[in-house]
Amino acid sequence: MFEKLKSGLSGLVNKIITIELKAENLRPVLSEFRINLIENDVAVPVAERICDEMEKRLDGVQVKRLEDRRKIVKENLREVLLETMLTNYKIDLLKTVEEKLRKGEPLVIVFVGINGTGKTTTIAKVARFLTKKGYSVVLACSDTYRAGSIEQLEEHAKRLGVRMIKHKYGGDPAAVAYDAVNHAKAHGINVVLIDTAGRIQTNRNLMNELAKVKRVVNPDMTILTVDSLTGNDAVMQAEEFHKSVNIDATILTKVDADVKGGSALSVTYVTKKPILFIGTGQEYEDLEEFEPETFVQMILK
Repeated sequence: MFEKLKSGLSGLVNKIITIELKAENLRPVLSEFRINLIENDVAVPVAERICDEMEKRLDGVQVKRLEDRRKIVKENLREVLLETMLTNYKIDLLKTVEEKLRKGEPLVIVFVGINGTGKTTTIAKVARFLTKKGYSVVLACSDTYRAGSIEQLEEHAKRLGVRMIKHKYGGDPAAVAYDAVNHAKAHGINVVLIDTAGRIQTNRNLMNELAKVKRVVNPDMTILTVDSLTGNDAVMQAEEFHKSVNIDATILTKVDADVKGGSALSVTYVTKKPILFIGTGQEYEDLEEFEPETFVQMILK
């Protein structure tokens, strides 16, 4: 996982420890590193920020005779990467469910993202995560366009032993979401997970319809699923969706197959919203809570 990004970071550290820490020496090394980051799917503004910060922090640093140069460089790099990924707020999903329960209401989450990112499977994984913690869940199929979408979500619901609310193909997605929320309220169900049509982020009509679903159910959270393997396209999707429907968090899918790793660094930076989970395989249990600190430690190993 993320082998190329790890290798690029390691290469940077190895080069910097051999030079005097002055801006004119650092610049060519960091310029090469910037290209390496971009090749590993790190968005250009993010790559530039990381390199500019490294130059600022290391320029003029005096290393004492017995000090470990590698440790100094790595520690500065760790801090820069972490600052790139940290947001002003953190989402604790279970705590949010509890807060809603105290008000006697279900937690309502709308999932958005384009087809092929693994959105429906991710919803099933989140449902499993919540039911294992003892919460009741209802799924809503507000994707009334894609052939097979209703059957796909229905199959997941059956396997997970949870209820699913659906209408006919071609029906109003907002009406399905509305019915699911009412069903949860009437039956004391803790969480509503709403699947929506996989939109190409530039399709204005579909984006407007997504905005309508949000207006009708007023969700507590809108989560974007992005496929980490699509690299810079994942970053563009995150930016576009956030502009159009205001997302609260991201789930990165297919991370287990991602050798580059740049999407994880970039998505948070461009949206200023946290990554909630990462998908690490095909099974329902293959969903990990995302911790920026752990991620940074892992890519710097």
